[in-house]
Amino acid sequence: MKSECEVNCAVDRYADTVRRICLLHLKNYSDTEDIFQSVFLKYMLYNGAFRDEEHEKAWIIRVTINACKDFLKSFYHKNVVFLEDTYDIETEAYTIESDVFNEVASLPKKYKDVIYLHYYEGYTASEISEMIGKKENTVYTLLSRARLLLKEKLGGDDFE
Repeated sequence: MKSECEVNCAVDRYADTVRRICLLHLKNYSDTEDIFQSVFLKYMLYNGAFRDEEHEKAWIIRVTINACKDFLKSFYHKNVVFLEDTYDIETEAYTIESDVFNEVASLPKKYKDVIYLHYYEGYTASEISEMIGKKENTVYTLLSRARLLLKEKLGGDDFE
């Protein structure tokens, strides 16, 4: 179990990353906060050691993505009807370029993670392939197809 200081430092370092990933998958602020808490609770209870800060960040990202996927498959999520989502990305402290982020969020699931990890977190294709458990060439293909989809949606000529 991690100390309070270690958990607080991890929250300071990775809070924005965890929230962005959750918003990307869940598109709902209250669900994002629930997953945020569960991710850092798992971090606090994790007994393993991390090789370095990059390994720790990759672990946090993987746990966040898995928690979002589990939530989306849950009985609760499938059987609750929301009146409407009133969350406005631009009103939060972690402001995101909403047009592009919203388009990334609207991509099919298989493209969201690779685009986010590559462009928002700065990971290479080989690092992403290790994180998501796919071959490096598959990651390149997913990135290429996602860029084409975004280019069509955003109407840009040179989206890279």
